[in-house]
Parts: sequence; structure tokens; C-alpha cells
Amino acid sequence: MNCIALIGMPAAGKSTVGVMLAKKLGYDFVDTDLLIQVRSARTLPQIIAEDGFLALRKIEAEVITSLQRTQTVIATGGSAVYAEQSMAHLRKLGRIVYLRARTRTLQQRIGDFQSRGIAAAADATLESLAIERTPLYDGFSDLTIDAEQDTDAVVTDVLRAISR
Repeated sequence: MNCIALIGMPAAGKSTVGVMLAKKLGYDFVDTDLLIQVRSARTLPQIIAEDGFLALRKIEAEVITSLQRTQTVIATGGSAVYAEQSMAHLRKLGRIVYLRARTRTLQQRIGDFQSRGIAAAADATLESLAIERTPLYDGFSDLTIDAEQDTDAVVTDVLRAISR
């Protein structure tokens, strides 16, 4: 029960912050998007194109609930919060940290939204996803960190928050 799970919108910095955080803590690092791709032998955009976004969310939930880790920073996909069982499992493993960034910032970081492999309906926009997901991120997180700042500052804020 000493893991740290990072949740938040696509491009909030979960993977980048996760790697740096794991290094500072001497923890392992796991990116659930990469685990999904390895398990499926396909990229996230391929899964969405071939099977639909709901299939991706189902695989994501299976991958997260099967994690058996200690001393690990876990970067989740932005849609992890749709599966209550996933979030309950992450809570058993440790603390859940929400990396929050404004939609405008996320858009600048993402660039081409459609090619990103985001588990959302075809007509979804970054704005509509943020509106839909923010209450879930707020509800499931133990801590919220401002991800608008540079990565080093985000890592420092997470370390400070978890040491309290």
C-alpha cells in the first residue's frame, strides 16, 4: 500500500511526472497505457479503430485491476476513472494523485487530439471530456496537484504533498 497512482486528462503529464517521481523515490514505474499496448499487441489508436473506445476502456480496467505492485508510481490513462473497480484497486495499492491542467494547456500539449488514442467517443472534444471527467478525477483523488507548472515543480509538489 505504498504506490502512487497518477490520474488526469491526456497530456496532464502523468507519464513524464511519473518517471521523474519514481526516480526521486527509488520506486518502479508503470504506465498502464504501455501495459495495454503490450497485452493487446496493438497501439491505443489501433484498438480504438478496430474495436472501439469502450473496448479500450475494458482492457484498461482489466490491466489496472490485475496490477500487483508495491513501491511503484503508476501512470494511468485518462479514462481509468470510468471504472470504479480500477479506482478501488488503485486505492488499495496506495494514494491517488490528480494532475490538473486547464483545457487550453492540454490542447497545446496534445496537438492532434484524434491521433492520440484517447478512449472517447468519436465526436468528443477535449473540452467535453474535461467537463465529463473532472468530477471523477476530483472524486477519486486523495490529492490534487497543479500540472500547469514545469515538470520539476509538479514533481516537487507531489513529493511535498505525499510526505504530509
